Amino acid sequence: MKPAQDAFTELLELVKLEQLEVNLFRGESRDIGTSRVFGGQVLAQAVLAASETVDERLIHSLHAYFLRAGDDQSPIVYNVDRSRDGRSFTARRVVAIQHGRPIFTLSASFQLQQDGLEHQTPIPEVPPPESIDVRDEIPSEDLERAPQKLRRWFSRFGPFEFRVVVDQNPFDPQPMPPVKQLWFRLRGHVGDGQVIQRALLAYASDFHLVGTATLPHGISFMKNHLAMASLDHAMWFHRDVNLDEWLLYTCDSPNASGGRGLARGMIHDQDGRLVASTAQEGMIRVKKD
Repeated sequence: MKPAQDAFTELLELVKLEQLEVNLFRGESRDIGTSRVFGGQVLAQAVLAASETVDERLIHSLHAYFLRAGDDQSPIVYNVDRSRDGRSFTARRVVAIQHGRPIFTLSASFQLQQDGLEHQTPIPEVPPPESIDVRDEIPSEDLERAPQKLRRWFSRFGPFEFRVVVDQNPFDPQPMPPVKQLWFRLRGHVGDGQVIQRALLAYASDFHLVGTATLPHGISFMKNHLAMASLDHAMWFHRDVNLDEWLLYTCDSPNASGGRGLARGMIHDQDGRLVASTAQEGMIRVKKD
């Protein structure tokens, strides 16, 4: 695996965009050991592309659809449609294109910072991150025997540090409630700007989420022939976020049916503030052979 600082620097380089024309941007791709571009990468790059066309307003919600598997060996072009510029809210639509075809669409809304009513769901009672043992998802001796592509997949967390409250052994998965809680933070400092902070939060939100729908069934990609792919992703940004500090990601799956699994997430900071909420549905198929 790469040193954490190298992975962090690589992530910052990955999400940088090149402006090709007005409303037109290009982003690079990265092979992280899957057969397609990681969904969080496309989410983050699309958020940054839309943000480049908006002044003095921050993204507060996004709704995205994954249309086709992205090619991790080719760049992605982001075409931004300036749908509406209102007095308080701004709407943007982004189409991500590879090889002449759309692979992803994003609708996003931006808002001027405003005061209003306040309430939120309280942070769950879980052990603090400092009390959770640091451990690898797969023991290093098992990882060394794994194919190179799988080793790259497990290095995908490099820019982030994760502490899982109750973990599942992917080599011996047992049925458990469809709930997963984990602390995470960046392994570096990106500055205080909320544009990049929220884009990288979108990137991280794609980890662990829809996989929560597999927990009650005692299955994992290490023991079963699983085919999983994100279908859509929604996110709401409630308050300013700081990825330098620990954040608690609480995911649950209320339903799986029809070859799809639904998962929801809440992201709290250590002060108990609810900074974001997520929802995602993914295709989940267990192959018989």
